[in-house]
Amino acid sequence: MNTRKKLAELAKTIRSKNAGTDKITFDVIFREKETYDLVKRSGALTRESVCDVLNVDPARLTDFVEYDPAYAIKFTILRERPSGSAGDGDIFGAQQYAPFLDLEVDLSS
Repeated sequence: MNTRKKLAELAKTIRSKNAGTDKITFDVIFREKETYDLVKRSGALTRESVCDVLNVDPARLTDFVEYDPAYAIKFTILRERPSGSAGDGDIFGAQQYAPFLDLEVDLSS
């Protein structure tokens, strides 16, 4: 029996967006408490795993919150350069969530 699912199969919403000119914030939101709790227990989304998935230095991760009332996991990273500056490939920060879609979650935890 396959006990792994992609995060995109479990979450209602996975998104990223600007949080000012120097940060990008991410939201992973679940429909029901049971799925949210399962993902939290799995350890698939932690400060460390977020940095690994995004290939960023842990010093760039400014916030990581498991927000139980909304069944949401939220985290924020510092941008390498300000939004809209030369070399910025995603002015709105709205494309940065994509690596989390295929993140595997072990449901047997």
